[in-house]
Amino acid sequence: TAKANGLTPFGCFMFLLEELPKEPEDLAYLMHWNVELQATI
Repeated sequence: TAKANGLTPFGCFMFLLEELPKEPEDLAYLMHWNVELQATI
């Protein structure tokens, strides 16, 4: 889904590894289709 949303798979993977430990309950924020996430990666 990363490519389908205009993101690089590696960038998404690294972002998830960095962010998941900070907010494990907030999985909706980490989904590839999140517009805020797309601006971050």
